[in-house]
Amino acid sequence: MTRGTHAGGQTTLRKRVSITGIGVHSGSPVTVTLHPTDADTGIVFWRCGVDARKDRELLASFRSVTATEFATVLGDENGPAISTTEHVLAALSGLAIDNVIVEVDGPEVPIMDGSAAPFVHAIDRAGVTTLPAPRRFIKVLKPVRVEADGCYGELRPSVGGLRIETEIEFAHAMIGRQKFALDIDARVFRREMARARTFGFMRDVTRLWSAGYALGASFENTVVVAEDRVLNSEGLRYPDEFVRHKAVDALGDLARTGAPLSGVYRSVRGGH
Repeated sequence: MTRGTHAGGQTTLRKRVSITGIGVHSGSPVTVTLHPTDADTGIVFWRCGVDARKDRELLASFRSVTATEFATVLGDENGPAISTTEHVLAALSGLAIDNVIVEVDGPEVPIMDGSAAPFVHAIDRAGVTTLPAPRRFIKVLKPVRVEADGCYGELRPSVGGLRIETEIEFAHAMIGRQKFALDIDARVFRREMARARTFGFMRDVTRLWSAGYALGASFENTVVVAEDRVLNSEGLRYPDEFVRHKAVDALGDLARTGAPLSGVYRSVRGGH
């Protein structure tokens, strides 16, 4: 890989904006505030505590990832700090926001409706401005692949910007094998990916609750799949919403590379 610059300038928000919801694992209320910041800051998380004092600061980097089992968790030498960061990062990446401070007043980013769309709406309320600094990017020069247990993720060179290719396979009649691919830009991200929600299986609920996970999950923020049907009264937002949400998660996780990617990312039966 190599670093370079895109035509055009880096971006940030025009003004501060907040969004409040509950944590999907903790079930506790939490507020995220997105702050404008300077060029070359990148995406930085502030974990805040009592009286909104900043307790910890973490760069959205692969070096800050401490866990990936049910969500992507950022932390440091003091331990985990902020969980479920992938949806807000997908929104920032999908809308090409380079520099922002993400202030979180709890242990996880709120799940909202289970998709990246509420964060897209918040960014739209704040507005976007261009900064007088060139936009940096990472260009993939040769294929790189990581494999484990029949699953893999790989990066390949591309002539354009970022392309996401995802494939999932579940032994479940409602999902089965699904594929999805998209060249990422703000317009198509809004239309084709942002509204895809996280999903879970009714058969796993007791196990997750007993392990302390998914305490805030509900029909308002999760597509719930029973043995023969989707239990949410409104059904699916896309016929292949499951694989599209995996693409959202992948885009959010790739936002930790340190700069926008120019290349193709392919995930086959991948997690976080």
